[in-house]
Amino acid sequence: MLMKSGLVVIALILAALLVLFGLRLLDARADRQVWRDLEHRAVEGPRFDPAMLDGLPEPAARFFRFAIAPGTRLRSVAVVEMGGSLSLGDREAPSPQPIVARQILAPPHGFIWQVRLESAARVTGSDAHTPELSWGRFRLLDLVPVARVSGDPDHLRSSFGRMVGEGLFWTPAAFLAETQAGWDHLSWEAVDAGTARVTVRRSGLEQTADITVDGEGRPVRVVFPRWSNENADRQYRVQPFGGDLAGFESFDGYTLPTRVTGGNHYGTALYHPFYKAEVTAIHFSE
Repeated sequence: MLMKSGLVVIALILAALLVLFGLRLLDARADRQVWRDLEHRAVEGPRFDPAMLDGLPEPAARFFRFAIAPGTRLRSVAVVEMGGSLSLGDREAPSPQPIVARQILAPPHGFIWQVRLESAARVTGSDAHTPELSWGRFRLLDLVPVARVSGDPDHLRSSFGRMVGEGLFWTPAAFLAETQAGWDHLSWEAVDAGTARVTVRRSGLEQTADITVDGEGRPVRVVFPRWSNENADRQYRVQPFGGDLAGFESFDGYTLPTRVTGGNHYGTALYHPFYKAEVTAIHFSE
């Protein structure tokens, strides 16, 4: 009888492992599919001419003049490789964990961010956004699900905001009026002498974002009202999300930040900079 019970337990464990491995394979296939789809969104645009900035508010024009060298081929699909850290705690006990991640970013079509935490827990996973679907899927020991959300309209709206914010970091050409074909709407306005606000719409979602630049046009921060449940009530609401930018380097004619520190409730007493990216490479798809 004891042996029979032991065999049942072993069979249940094996069945559970098969389910987990199967789910892991399905997730990996979904990751690959979205990555390939976004790669295929790469279109060789015209070469950047400062005359394209005519009519833009001055801080927006200053940003583009800094970020894109004259004659650079306009591309809006980028693969970003990064290290850095991700906080698993809160403001009082942040518990930062080192990460290695790579991301394909293709506004307005979407992104996928694949990450591995360099810790004993071996947490791996991905965040993704497409016009139809978004997800966040993370696993312990690269197998056991610990956080999983998909098919949620709130998450879709939140991830749309992330795509816009990070797009301003690393794919500025996607926000030029000359390359707005993929957006349902794109417009710029001045907030003040050093800040410009972009408004974009796609597939029923709308997002604004403010980019603040210095005298040379170097972006020092991006802040946007994000639909998020990262609050004490765990309820979705609009709240400020932002990032500070530094460590600018040149990548194929684009001058882009390699250090980004950001988080929820930016500019308030609740601000928690849980995300610290250290970019190691940026490649533009052709």
